[in-house]
Amino acid sequence: MINQLLIIGCGNMGGAMLAGWLAAGVDPARFAILDPALPEAPEGVALYREAADAAAAGAHDAVMLGFKPQQLRQLAPGLQELTGGDVTVCSLLAGITCAQLAEVFPAAKGHVRVMPNLAARINKSPVILLESGLDEGARDDCLALYDKLGTAIWLDDESRFDLVTALAGSGPGFVYRFIDALAGAAEELGLDRASAEQLALATVDGASSLAAASDTGPGALADRVASPGGMTREGLNVLDKDQALHRLLVATLRATRDKGAELSQGA
Repeated sequence: MINQLLIIGCGNMGGAMLAGWLAAGVDPARFAILDPALPEAPEGVALYREAADAAAAGAHDAVMLGFKPQQLRQLAPGLQELTGGDVTVCSLLAGITCAQLAEVFPAAKGHVRVMPNLAARINKSPVILLESGLDEGARDDCLALYDKLGTAIWLDDESRFDLVTALAGSGPGFVYRFIDALAGAAEELGLDRASAEQLALATVDGASSLAAASDTGPGALADRVASPGGMTREGLNVLDKDQALHRLLVATLRATRDKGAELSQGA
């Protein structure tokens, strides 16, 4: 069991994950934060401004890196005292491989790449995990902790991690853009903006919930609501023509995936 997790850099993602754990009923005393800029921590969660203070407090058996991947080489030397012995290093740093983590934190018990999305705040995030150096018990401990944020799964092929990150980690941003575009299109065609946004949000929320609960794939669901010669089919014909939507999203995911490799090389 991961009894004490030290979050190093608690920004948007780290904060969302912490909120999700607390909402799931995890004892706040199991968490601590090392962040010189965070205004305050949730009640019951220790907040340290300096690595030396966190090291003096001791007790943590895992750390989670939540700063920018470009800062890894700069910050790693000052974090060695926090990452040795029986400590597992978990990383949210996009593009940073397990080998790179092992290189800068060689004394750690093991290294874990973690990729959630912001839905961790409401315990509805996929969480992709990939590890190096953990035994079966430690793998089970990690899975149990991160599964509280939604659905955690182990990925065994690191070559696919950037693609999975593009889909499940960055995916909410693309969905938000789609919702905004759907509302914007309705506004351009004559609907007031407030109503357009309200209807677009409700539509996507209902459709995703139905898809999640259905045994039918989303492609088949789209066809099911599109009667031949009807209004929905006419709209789908625009999206489906020359695989326009498919090709757009392939390009989107490819660019996002390739950025992960670029971040890795930059680190």
